[in-house]
Amino acid sequence: MPVSPRRSSVTTRATRVNVRTAGGVCNGTLGELFQGPVTYHGRESIGLISFPVDRYAWAYFAEGDGDPDPVPAMPKAARAARLFLRRYGLRLPPGRWSRHSELDVGAGMASSTADIVATLRTLFQFFGLPYDQEVVTGVLARIERADSVFLDDFALYLSDRHQVVEGLGTSVGFHTCSVVEAGVVDTCAVTPALLRHYRAHRHSYEACLAEMLRGFRTGDAAAVARAATVSAGLSQQVLPKETYEAVAANRAHFGADGVFVAHTGGVIGYLFTRRLARSRMDDLSAFFRELGHQCSFAWGGYGGA
Repeated sequence: MPVSPRRSSVTTRATRVNVRTAGGVCNGTLGELFQGPVTYHGRESIGLISFPVDRYAWAYFAEGDGDPDPVPAMPKAARAARLFLRRYGLRLPPGRWSRHSELDVGAGMASSTADIVATLRTLFQFFGLPYDQEVVTGVLARIERADSVFLDDFALYLSDRHQVVEGLGTSVGFHTCSVVEAGVVDTCAVTPALLRHYRAHRHSYEACLAEMLRGFRTGDAAAVARAATVSAGLSQQVLPKETYEAVAANRAHFGADGVFVAHTGGVIGYLFTRRLARSRMDDLSAFFRELGHQCSFAWGGYGGA
């Protein structure tokens, strides 16, 4: 039996109207708390623990006047929509796609993955289909090496195999102050260099990951922050950040519990297990401005904000 688009309604002060717009949303990341080699079932992969942030990408589909064969403007999101429709044997009616995003492109904030997931969630909503995580993972696997932003908790995730090794719960979260350095990183282009680096520093990465997993398993955010600092330092050896030395040298001065980066992007910043005082926010803002950047404050992860 064909699936019909779901219609919902919204009550306003004046009248009750039919809503023909479906929407989907997905958070992005502030890079990763860890990225490095992980051996799983005898095979070496690139493992990561994404650092979800309270910033989002939205996708919308509005039925009505518009393209007879509507597709999202972003190429990867468009491919995701086509794969979804083929998977379910569906066709969209005439209409228009639109999007909005708070995520920087090419900075390591999972902007393209978030666009894809938001698009798929829009389609699930529009057609009234139950949300299926396996369908989302399957679509992502055919498009790109992805972050785990489609999950609702931390996870050790194999980005090249689209597989969760271990769920790490929602007990850890951080207040953050970060900047995005200029430039766009092509993840596929740098992968060979990353793999060579991982092989040369395997033992250091294994020790770092073991410490981080212990922190997650015990809900020890400070331990997670210490391990993230080690992972950021290892990343600096292969994909360096211009501000890393200054940020690392001033960590204790600002009372930060750790340093984090987008391992294949431009994000770098501080982790705090406690809410920042207003005066400390002023000091951090001035510090990063002296380095030539506008900083941002955001809540990353889960836990109690």
